[in-house]
Amino acid sequence: IDATLTILQSRLRATAERAEIAIVRQYGDLPPVSCYIGPLNQVFMNLLTNAIDAIETQLQQHRSLGCHDIIGQIEIATQIDDNSVTIRVTDNGGGIPAPVRERIFDPFYTTKQIGKGTGLGLSICYQIVVDRHNGQLLCDSVPGQGTTFTIVFPYQLV
Repeated sequence: IDATLTILQSRLRATAERAEIAIVRQYGDLPPVSCYIGPLNQVFMNLLTNAIDAIETQLQQHRSLGCHDIIGQIEIATQIDDNSVTIRVTDNGGGIPAPVRERIFDPFYTTKQIGKGTGLGLSICYQIVVDRHNGQLLCDSVPGQGTTFTIVFPYQLV
């Protein structure tokens, strides 16, 4: 997760248009577990990139209304329970309406402008988590308040 955040550092830094997007890490004490790390890094990259995009869109909307004091934030939490690893990525972007949430894991479905996304990111995330790791990828969102993606997969200690 931290390696992915390092790659995305330039997207998190403050710009002329917005303040830095804060990262809140709430990492549990995870032992080394057996997983497909390359594909999981792709999942983290897609989820974090989408969170940054959602925050930037939300901040643009607020700026257009004259509000400049809102700070973007992404919280990343990890924990281990019984026989599963849980990773949550929560943003304070604009949230996802229910009709869109029903389709977000469909291949080629996107709400982004032409040229901004292919509609494959969340579909690929779903395949990696569900098919390759026998896990779950869940989305919980409240429009206007943000979104949480939760990854849960069984683990075996290395």
